[in-house]
Amino acid sequence: MKISLFLASDSDQPYAEKIQGVLKEFDLEADVTVASAHKVPEKVVEKIEELNKSDEPTVIITCVGLSNGLSGVVAASSVHPVIACPVFHDEGDYLINIHSTLQMPSEVPVMTVVNPKNAALAAIKILAEGDEGLQKKVAERIKGVKDKY
Repeated sequence: MKISLFLASDSDQPYAEKIQGVLKEFDLEADVTVASAHKVPEKVVEKIEELNKSDEPTVIITCVGLSNGLSGVVAASSVHPVIACPVFHDEGDYLINIHSTLQMPSEVPVMTVVNPKNAALAAIKILAEGDEGLQKKVAERIKGVKDKY
């Protein structure tokens, strides 16, 4: 099982850290690629082609703000599910980034999850569909949350 994080720039690292924190709770790690789809699209496509060759179950999470070309470029070439987690710092930033993320062209499926921790959990649940051990850990986490209330 593999989770691959794509960041548009180093400034998106705080989002990646929140995602990685949740993954660690499930004994999972993510490989991180920093590559702007606008500045180095060849690097993005090269990494996607590498991921596409693997038989390992994989989910990709993209973290990017402003014009979200990264999620679209990744989803357009990837055989794996793509979750976009738009980066924003304030309300104005959020409005730009969420619209850029939600408005993908046809044939470019990107799931959008705004909260980084929830993006990690969504990826984990997707991978748990094919792994009983991970599914058990997800069920235990759900029970733990419910027990708090």
